Amino acid sequence: MTTKRILLIFGLIGVFLSTALAQKNKPIDKDATRETQKLYKSLRKLSKKHTLFAHQHATEYGHGWAGDEDRSDVKSVTGSHPAMVGVDFSGFSGRSPEQIEQAKERLRKNVVDTYNRGGVTTIAWHFSNPVSGGGFYWRDTVSLPAVSYIIPGGQAHEQYKEILKGIADWAHSIKGANGELVPVIFRPYHEFDGGWFWWGASHCTREEFIALWQFTVSYLRDELDVHNFIYAFSPDNQFLTEEKYLARYPGDEWVDMVGMDNYGDMGRNRYAIDTAALKLKIVSDYARKAGKLAAFTETGLESIPNETWWTETLLKTMRMHKMRLAYVLVWRNDIRSPTHYYAPYPGQVSVPDFMKFYDDPYTLFENDLKNIYKKKKR
Repeated sequence: MTTKRILLIFGLIGVFLSTALAQKNKPIDKDATRETQKLYKSLRKLSKKHTLFAHQHATEYGHGWAGDEDRSDVKSVTGSHPAMVGVDFSGFSGRSPEQIEQAKERLRKNVVDTYNRGGVTTIAWHFSNPVSGGGFYWRDTVSLPAVSYIIPGGQAHEQYKEILKGIADWAHSIKGANGELVPVIFRPYHEFDGGWFWWGASHCTREEFIALWQFTVSYLRDELDVHNFIYAFSPDNQFLTEEKYLARYPGDEWVDMVGMDNYGDMGRNRYAIDTAALKLKIVSDYARKAGKLAAFTETGLESIPNETWWTETLLKTMRMHKMRLAYVLVWRNDIRSPTHYYAPYPGQVSVPDFMKFYDDPYTLFENDLKNIYKKKKR
């Protein structure tokens, strides 16, 4: 074989490998909007050196307040909203048509406002059981194993399609200041490895869960033309190996982002930051190998009684290994409860440490984000 031919073969191999790599590091939706592709690329780039800070329901309500314009407890403490705001599709089903429309409009405004400020939205789905009572939790003697009902071939499959149509209609309505569709991170069926939700591992088989995930993505993307979603997969923390982590994984072609929810190792049940960091490393390592984004999709310490939790627990966990984490989200601050909150408010005991967390170059808040949806002007 001639040297020229050998070089040609190696050149073709190089082109093939670079193409394969490029396909990995893109949204699974080949028709994703330009802003969705740019957000994906921005999160991937930023995660090499930074992590976006996220807070659930940050701008909808907080500790002792609700519905104030341009307010969040995080902004009241730091001067900036979180880089990412968590919201929920919980109001999109199981209610009257009027209540559903009101919920959609409130959420539409919240998501658009966040986008127009330059922030990011991640959406969870505390989906009320569509075939029985019990809400989104599993209630013995009340709940039915709804996954088997709503997947293709199930008794309530057509009902599920209608619910997804409602989500798709909403996704088509969220438009920025220039009329462009707003990209969001959609994180359905989280903590599926536990038994507390009706979609949990105790209430459906592996095959049923994968069928549910694949149908949900396919129907939204391929049938209903939703092209502004980034799809995030996030079990709870019940794994210590990649194999266990991937036990119900639907496949790389169905997931944009891999994550983990972990409260137990972060102070709720125990302080085990070495273990938490190991689990996060499994997530991050898989993301890099598969060409996906990674995130710490939920965590926190209720009431934050540990005055140095932000730097000595959360920051240390995320920085213990060389990891790429697009964001870390802490849970909500309840309106009325004096103890149910996960981000500090003015005067809360962890505020001084939170300011150190805020000032650390590793963490990004909304004021730190620049051009994450658009190409920089030359």
